[in-house]
Amino acid sequence: MRLANNNQQEEYKAFLNQIRKERQGTSNFAKLLFTFVLAVLLAVIVCVCIISNTILLNKINLENADDSSGFFKFSRNKREFQVPFSPRRQNILFLGIDSNGEGADLWEGTRSDTIMVVNIDPRTRTIKAISIPRDSKVFLPDNKGVSKINSAHAIGGVNLVKKTLKETFGIKIDHYIIVHDEAVEHIVDALGGIPIYVEKPMKYHDWAGHLHIDLNKGNTVLNGKQAVGYLRYRKDGLGDIGRTQRQQWFMKSLIEKMKSLDAITKLPEVLNICKTYIKTDMSFYELSQYAGFVKGIDENKIEIATLPGAPNQKGYISYWILDPQKTQEVIDRMIYRDKVEADFSRFKAGIMYSPLKEEQAKILQDQLKDLGFEVNMLKITHLSHTRFVANKNEVSVDFYNWLQKKIPELNKVQFVYDPTENFSVGSDFTIVLAEG
Repeated sequence: MRLANNNQQEEYKAFLNQIRKERQGTSNFAKLLFTFVLAVLLAVIVCVCIISNTILLNKINLENADDSSGFFKFSRNKREFQVPFSPRRQNILFLGIDSNGEGADLWEGTRSDTIMVVNIDPRTRTIKAISIPRDSKVFLPDNKGVSKINSAHAIGGVNLVKKTLKETFGIKIDHYIIVHDEAVEHIVDALGGIPIYVEKPMKYHDWAGHLHIDLNKGNTVLNGKQAVGYLRYRKDGLGDIGRTQRQQWFMKSLIEKMKSLDAITKLPEVLNICKTYIKTDMSFYELSQYAGFVKGIDENKIEIATLPGAPNQKGYISYWILDPQKTQEVIDRMIYRDKVEADFSRFKAGIMYSPLKEEQAKILQDQLKDLGFEVNMLKITHLSHTRFVANKNEVSVDFYNWLQKKIPELNKVQFVYDPTENFSVGSDFTIVLAEG
């Protein structure tokens, strides 16, 4: 297959060169941070982002605050952020932990329901994030035996989690942020609810665990308890992977809500929640630096992935068995930033679409064909959220950004790297057109 326009390949190369020049020439580190970080970790970002975008920061009495610290520089009209990062890439561990019941210690013996490693490259101003399924079967260091990775925090705290990631995946953690799951409920209520598209009816009751989920399909505004239920729901055949996807979609809605002017009025309440339900080895000033970048987020340049594998039942215990080869591919791409050169003109495109999106899918098919791509189509009754899925390692964010310039309708569609090819339709990249 060749592209319809013989100049397309040269145009794409010129586009990549332009990106490289922009990355080298600009000192404004404003395209970063925490879009698509799992929703249970929002508390930190909400708090410091609101602070970094309002003059109310001047009125907060912070102990040991020092204007000469170099982190903040105030002027009459604006505030500038000084980047405290070293030039090397950094890995930040995000944990969302559960509760051991009413009256129990918030942190001791708690499992991590949410595990994400965010890789930040200050030099290129890019971010890549890996979600690690909580049921992943691993060998815990220090002779702790074989277990689910979410038990590492319960057994040995954040230090055992960090050691597990290093010895199992070769990922060294530079900083961590831990958020208790009760923070989600309180912050969502403080913000007045979060609008979301619930992709299917969700009904589940765990009387022992005090978890009750009763959500109908469609657009709705979730309150705090409903948000927790939506994020923890697993009874849809996809288990931990379905929940991870919902956390990512929910985060996108939450970020938009966070940017609203109404959020600023909730600052005092959010601050109190953060002080109670968040642990981190970073200072408030360091967190503020990261959050200062949120206002300049470019959603089209954020890449996320989930460690690939398959579910497995052993007795009464269900595990997520990681695929060694594909897991290594994800880590090489997301953490070590390995790149694979490819002739994008040979990519095969795929479209998966809900029945209500059939007309839009046909228009998209024509647009891709005009660009010279072979297109495979598949109609599916139940699809969750619209997204762009890179099924092959050769499909990069740079290629996706180029495609967005040709098809503007793809702007701000979430980019996901998924080598399992669950959404491949026999394609190198697949565009999922769903109702939500």
